[in-house]
Amino acid sequence: MRLTPAVLALSVLPMIAHAEDPTVIDPKALFPEGPVMLEGKLYYAQYSGNVASVWDGKTKTDFWEEDGCGPSAVVPVGENFGITCYDNGKLEVITKDGKPVASYDKDASGQALQGPNDGVPDGKGGAYFTLSGPWTPGPVVGRIVHLASDGTLTEAANDLNYANGIVIGADGRLYVNESYAGTVTSFAVAADGSLSDRKTFVHLYQLGEDPGVFPDGIKVGPNGNFFIGLNSVAAVIEVTPDGSKVAARHVFQSGGTPNMTFSADGKTMFVMAVDNESGAPYEGRVLATPLP
Repeated sequence: MRLTPAVLALSVLPMIAHAEDPTVIDPKALFPEGPVMLEGKLYYAQYSGNVASVWDGKTKTDFWEEDGCGPSAVVPVGENFGITCYDNGKLEVITKDGKPVASYDKDASGQALQGPNDGVPDGKGGAYFTLSGPWTPGPVVGRIVHLASDGTLTEAANDLNYANGIVIGADGRLYVNESYAGTVTSFAVAADGSLSDRKTFVHLYQLGEDPGVFPDGIKVGPNGNFFIGLNSVAAVIEVTPDGSKVAARHVFQSGGTPNMTFSADGKTMFVMAVDNESGAPYEGRVLATPLP
């Protein structure tokens, strides 16, 4: 049939708004960030609290602490966790019950770790971590480092405009948020862990987001879409695997929603919400919301 302008507009609508009715898991989290669901437990960092916490489905406890760290992610590394310490420029490797294993403040070439932020397991007992650089739009000094299973930490990519959330897609490529560019960039991953074939996956403004949008965390959701947490507004957006459109927008009553993860059955999204973005201690909450 011939589409009228009204029908045509509806047929290309780029997003669907979802009203959220979340359950509060942690009502007093201090800038919650970098969550991961593992063996039925939700692990996450509290940047302003300098602690890493775990929720077992009933109770929240803090299982690791380091003054001055500014932790921003809990990342599985083999049988251990990597904790990114944004403030003091360290990557701490700990056991799952919080005991120290190794500590890095520079990579194998001697370069300092400036603004360790997020990470993703490499599937081989190691992990990739983002180094954002300073909390400013310039200079552009963001990097990705690779922690191999043998403990060697090497640079895998550089020249990133505030490297932040990072994930391996279903296609095997590595995707990273360049926050100050409002862009998601991807790389091919070689067998030795090196990265190549850098490509722009999507500029979020091209999908209708504000030009000043600040993408923070990124995960692959249960439905195969990329879920991107926005630290500039209280929304998590779903981007289709080909980057062509925003499939859904999950909006929350908060100041920002920088990161998220999912339950093992794919029915629940756990959202890190920052209610007070105006200054420390950046009070927030950890939320659980059902997925459609």
